Amino acid sequence: QVQLVESGGGLVQAGGSLRLSCAVSEAAGRMLRLNVMGWYRQAPGKERELVTSMSSGGRSSYADSVKGRFTISRDQEKNTVYLQMNTLKPEDTAVYYCNVNVWTPPTGSVDYWGQGTVVTVSS
Repeated sequence: QVQLVESGGGLVQAGGSLRLSCAVSEAAGRMLRLNVMGWYRQAPGKERELVTSMSSGGRSSYADSVKGRFTISRDQEKNTVYLQMNTLKPEDTAVYYCNVNVWTPPTGSVDYWGQGTVVTVSS
């Protein structure tokens, strides 16, 4: 069973920084292959939106609203994806979810979601 565990959310003042982590594990010890890894967020009263994603080859893309402020990275050995968020704004306040496409035998490729972590940016 594949699990995604997020950490790193919290309360920060505008202009501050936070780093989110999302660790992928497999309880039965089966081989994992992590494909696209990404971060989504959902603000109160709004739909969930894609913030950033990174391919297995390291190619990344960002929503216009976070370009130049957020950076996604991944550690292949630790099966972990990170989101470094700098110059945070009140409008970045949301629940942040990691999403990872994971290949395991014999299931194949499946999208998994983290439990969500709350980021609150005060003005």
